This record gives sequence, structure tokens and C-alpha cells, in this order.
Amino acid sequence: MRHRRSWPALLGSATLALTALAASPAGASPAQPAKPLVAKVCGPVKAGFARCFSQVLLNPSTWHGQHARKPSPPGGGATTPSGYYPADLQTAYDLASASAGSGSGIAVAIVDAYSNPYLASNLATYRNYFNLPSCTTKNGCLQIVNQNGGTKLPRANSGWGTEEDLDVDMVSAICPNCKILVVEASSNSMSNLAAAAAYAGAHGQVVSNSYGSSEFSTETGYDKYYTHPGVTFVASSGDNGYGVEYPAASPDVVAAGGTTLTKTSTGWSQTAWSGAGSGCSAYEPNPGWQPFNSAICNKMREVADTSAVANPSTGVAMYDTYGQSGWIVVGGTSVASPIIASTFALANNDLGTTAANRLYTTTGGLTPVTSGSNASNCANYLCNAADSIPSGSGIYNGITGVGTPSGVSAF
Repeated sequence: MRHRRSWPALLGSATLALTALAASPAGASPAQPAKPLVAKVCGPVKAGFARCFSQVLLNPSTWHGQHARKPSPPGGGATTPSGYYPADLQTAYDLASASAGSGSGIAVAIVDAYSNPYLASNLATYRNYFNLPSCTTKNGCLQIVNQNGGTKLPRANSGWGTEEDLDVDMVSAICPNCKILVVEASSNSMSNLAAAAAYAGAHGQVVSNSYGSSEFSTETGYDKYYTHPGVTFVASSGDNGYGVEYPAASPDVVAAGGTTLTKTSTGWSQTAWSGAGSGCSAYEPNPGWQPFNSAICNKMREVADTSAVANPSTGVAMYDTYGQSGWIVVGGTSVASPIIASTFALANNDLGTTAANRLYTTTGGLTPVTSGSNASNCANYLCNAADSIPSGSGIYNGITGVGTPSGVSAF
């Protein structure tokens, strides 16, 4: 396909930053497995701009997940992509029943920057492969608009294009009966993304934002764009480890942290992902729905609120032919945001700004995460899940919040 770019070409691009998920010990033997390498599809940004949080696992053979059941390609094909499938995610989060029967008529809005000219066709490939209902612009399931709701779309960008493909694939995986509204900002500036979020909030029931910026002194001026009556906003907590990103810190946004998700002989195991963002907001006060006013945070907003898989080593399967090679494995808290948003859509409780409050006050419906850290030598709950604290209905830590979905009752 002429619009594909090879990995060698990508590796030479200034927009990609290669990182190792873990450093090898000094003097490591060459016989040891190669350390997983990832590519951040959106590179560093200057102040006033945001980057997406998708990370591609460069060698799918280093994927450390295990499928809930042995995958069998539809139609007798030979392709068996690495990465978690919709059935895996639905099983891990106890959503299979809700995914099959709920979500009809609910619109999950996706906010991203720029455009992906192959978004509709890539989504069709993903949904067809996993035998999900058709979702196209023709049948009204998929709608793609600019930040003002118009049909003249922004210029294309392959990095953000991968992000868009990931977002719509994850909505499809969790809520296959939902409608999908993709709102494309003119650029990755915070002002344009905020305008897109405002439109999304006015036209969707749940809004996912898989991007962020380091906090800045004027961020509270954007909060009004990330709130709308009866609409739940979700945002990724970031992929830089300990530290807070915006809009995840916004008071009416559910901040989605990240985990490492693995299949065991008895079920699923989760630990806090070392790359997920967490901590105390520098500018946003503790919202009324967070049930603690931590001395550590001096009564400021704490991130995150809930979480889902984000470690690229246990990432998800997705399909992208715009700058990528087709089937790839992707992680980052960009995975967690649309998963959490779609879980809210399955619940369909019209929660709006009280969504996070429900997470903190509902008994059950969440799986706590009690191991893993995103900072070295950390001994408090904001960066070490082993130091989780009581949250009212369960326990809380900054990396994974009050836990991951276990059904929809908490959502």
C-alpha cells in the first residue's frame, strides 16, 4: 500500500522517540531475551501543545500477554496478530455480557488532533477481523468532523493518525454497539484540542482524550471546555511516569492511569505500569468528589482516578496502515482512556461530572491494584501501589486510582 511507511523510515523520523521499557543489567548475557523497544508515535511538544500517548511495541514477539483463549483468524486466514483482542479485554474486565448487550445509541466521542485519511477503512478491517458489527459513515455509526463539527477535516498527520486508529479500535473492542464520533482538532495546540473537546461534549455521551501536556499556570482557564451536563470526560494520565498531565488534572475529568495486564492460570494479574502518570496537580484544587485531602498534595487534585492496560509489553492489537505496517501492538495510557470511556458508555448512567464520584463511592465493581511503582525509591501511595490508602469504598493509589473495571457497576 503506497501510504505505508517502513519501520526503518519511521526510526529515522524526528517525531519518534525510542525507549526501552526496562534497562538491562550490566554485563547482560547476549542469550537473554531482547528488551522490548517502543516508539512513541507523538514526539515532544513545546509549551501550549499536547502530544498523544500511543506507544508501538516494535517487536511484537516481545509481547508478554496471553490470550484468554487460543485465537483463530476469521475466514481461515493465516494472520494472528499479537496483542490483546476484544474478547481478552472484555474477559479481563468482566465486560463480556455488557459489551454484547449494551451501548446501543450511545455515542463515544474521540478527541484527537489532525486527521487520518484511512481511519474508516482501518476501522472496518479491525471490526471485520474480530467479527464486530459494522461501523461506517454510511450506516451512521461512525462520524468524523473537525473541531467545529464541520466536514472539512484538518491536514493529515501519521502520528496522530495512529492515535485515532487506536482510539476507535478500543471503543469498538469494549462497546461494539456504541456509535463513534471522532472530533479532529486543527492542530495539537491546547486551544484547538479544547475547542474539539467542547464540541465532543455537546454531541457525545462520553468523551475520551488520549493526549496531554505538562501542567501550565493557565490550565484552569481550559477547564470549562472539559465539562458538560450529563457527559463524562476521560483523559489519559500520561506516559512519562511520576508527574501530572493536563487535561487529566481537570476537576471534571476522570483521569485514566495504566497497568500491566497479564493472563494467569486462574484469571488475570495486574500491576501498576511504571510509565503511567500520577501525582499532585500544581494548579487544580482537590475536587469535592475525591474523598481525601492529602497532606502530601496539600489539598490539590490527585491523579489518577481509575485505570486499564497501558504497558506496551502487554499491549493491545490494533490495525493502522497510515505510517504503520497494518497489525501492530500498542500501549500507553492512550489505550486506557478509550477503554474507560467505553466502560462508562456501557453503564449509560448519564453521570456527567459525578462520574468520578461514583468510582470513589461505589462498593465493588473495581479490581484494586496493589503492586508496581512509577518512580524510584518511592514510599508513598501516589507513586507506589503497594502503599495504597483507604479511599472510602476501597483503596487508592496515584498510578491506578481506585482500580480497574470489574463489570460496569462502578461506572
